[in-house]
Amino acid sequence: MGRAFEFRKGRKMKRWAQMAKVFTKIGKEITMATKEGGPNPDNNLRLRMALQNAKAASVPKENIERAIKKATDKDTSDYKEVTFEGYGPYGVAIFVECATDNNTRTVANIRMYFNRNGGNLGTSGSVEFLFERKCHFKIEKAEHDIEELELEMIDYGIEEIFVEDEHIMIYGDFTEFGNIQKGLDEMGIEIIESGYERIPMNTVELNEEQTEEIEKLIEKFEEDEDVQNVYHSMA
Repeated sequence: MGRAFEFRKGRKMKRWAQMAKVFTKIGKEITMATKEGGPNPDNNLRLRMALQNAKAASVPKENIERAIKKATDKDTSDYKEVTFEGYGPYGVAIFVECATDNNTRTVANIRMYFNRNGGNLGTSGSVEFLFERKCHFKIEKAEHDIEELELEMIDYGIEEIFVEDEHIMIYGDFTEFGNIQKGLDEMGIEIIESGYERIPMNTVELNEEQTEEIEKLIEKFEEDEDVQNVYHSMA
């Protein structure tokens, strides 16, 4: 198995267990995608991805419609995508992706979480090079032979494919998102969920007490409504 498999196996997904925050996160992504590329998912890959994820998370239809409308509403503030990089205790690299309508507030909060939990906010580029940026797709396992699928999809840019529970996960470089999606479409395969991830190239082994300390810091980030994703190098 490759790095993506190990990453998914060990990663904590507490945020996805909190339904209200999931809806907020996906709603922001729908709004930003619509503003960026228009309301037609056939011509807007980012919006199509967001709508797939909304369906997978059972986001209510009215929430989706509200998020799309917000993209064209002149009275609402624009979301700005910003990232933060730094280190937690014990040399654990942390990369935080945010979507905010108040950058001053977000910067202050992220800095506070680092400072109060034994970490340090770094400069842009200070830890990004420690992560590989990948795209991923989730499809149903039924009726698909994973070895045959891998052979058919290799020319579309996939790097890793594996079974996770009752689904198949497909990974590739983030630049291959459109190609992989095209390949799955041409094969008539429905995409359940898709997106981007940052996978650490090396991880830091910690004991139980140290792990709890890092998880406390990560939880602070994930509880913030401006935070979309948190990636770290803790094993």
